[in-house]
Amino acid sequence: MLASHGEDGKVLAGGQSLLPLLNMRLATPGHLVDINRLSELSHVRVAGGHVVIGALARHGQVLADQAACLAQPLLGQALALVAHPVIRNRGTTVGSIVHADPSGEMTAVLALLGGSVLLASTGGERLVNAGAFFLGPLESDVRPGELATQARIPVLPPRAGTAFAEVSRRNGDYAVCGVAALAELDEAGLVSLARAAYLSVAGTPLVLDLTEAGGDLTAAGRLARDRVTPTSDIHATASYRRHLAGVLTERALAAAIAHAKERSDG
Repeated sequence: MLASHGEDGKVLAGGQSLLPLLNMRLATPGHLVDINRLSELSHVRVAGGHVVIGALARHGQVLADQAACLAQPLLGQALALVAHPVIRNRGTTVGSIVHADPSGEMTAVLALLGGSVLLASTGGERLVNAGAFFLGPLESDVRPGELATQARIPVLPPRAGTAFAEVSRRNGDYAVCGVAALAELDEAGLVSLARAAYLSVAGTPLVLDLTEAGGDLTAAGRLARDRVTPTSDIHATASYRRHLAGVLTERALAAAIAHAKERSDG
């Protein structure tokens, strides 16, 4: 069906991102291809060093999957902040990623962890890494006739920790600014890697390497403020978003380091 309709066809899964676009006339496909009967795409499993999330796995399903959230805790930390329970019970995690909203939590998770998306068409399959998947605001590398069948998220290594922090105007709203953080410790318990992904400060998920801060939270926050280039809109000024990027970097990185120490001690 997707191949026959080409650019005129759009996939309908949970619809929590697509339907608002249709209502606002930001998307006007001639055909919707409903995939909700493809039950083989509703899986969540841990295999081959990844959490594999099928195209029809709902946010709530992934959040409730203990094996998945234990293997990669950032999934649970981020999904708990996605909108409201009603939306999480309908919206799909892969759909959120394909939507490529730079304010979305799951786009930041995929980018920070170096995940990938499996795309299928009548011509075969191709696996696209996060770095090449997000092309711009609401624009991903899914081509006409392709279906994103699964997302692959690497499991969290030993002596590593994650955290997510964001600020929104109201509970469940898109974040004015958000930070997903990843920290890894060496055998001596010192920070050997620190990275963060940012929501709502760029057209695509922005990932910064903060390792040079060496676990100094103030220095990490300063690096974030210096490197982000947000713009102003009706929700927040660029200067406020830059301020939030620094503050939330310190909070998220502190929590990620604490999480890493907790996992190392355990």
